[in-house]
Amino acid sequence: QVQLVESGGGLVQAGGSLRLSCAASGRTFSSYAMGWFRQAPGKEREFVSAISGSGGSTRLAGSVKGRFTISRDNAKNTVYLQMNSLKPEDTAVYYCAAEQRLITMVTVKESPSRVWGQGTQVTVSS
Repeated sequence: QVQLVESGGGLVQAGGSLRLSCAASGRTFSSYAMGWFRQAPGKEREFVSAISGSGGSTRLAGSVKGRFTISRDNAKNTVYLQMNSLKPEDTAVYYCAAEQRLITMVTVKESPSRVWGQGTQVTVSS
């Protein structure tokens, strides 16, 4: 089973940028759809973005379209989330996730087959 470790979170001013990385263990990384979710204080965890195993298909939540970009490097077993034009409402713990199917990542909030990272804090100050 794949294991995930996120990095790249931190404190940034509104309008700034951050790039999150998620490094995966295992030799089957390219067979997994990868995704990013976030959870703000007092709120449920929500979908942010996902990418297919090949990288050919991506999905973004409406709240981050035009600002966030997801990508992956299968040679490095890593998925990225480039976050631009950050807003205070983007403040949350960001979680990386692995799932067998992209459609499951996008449509199922809490899948029993999903593998989660430990999360990384992103704080956007106004």
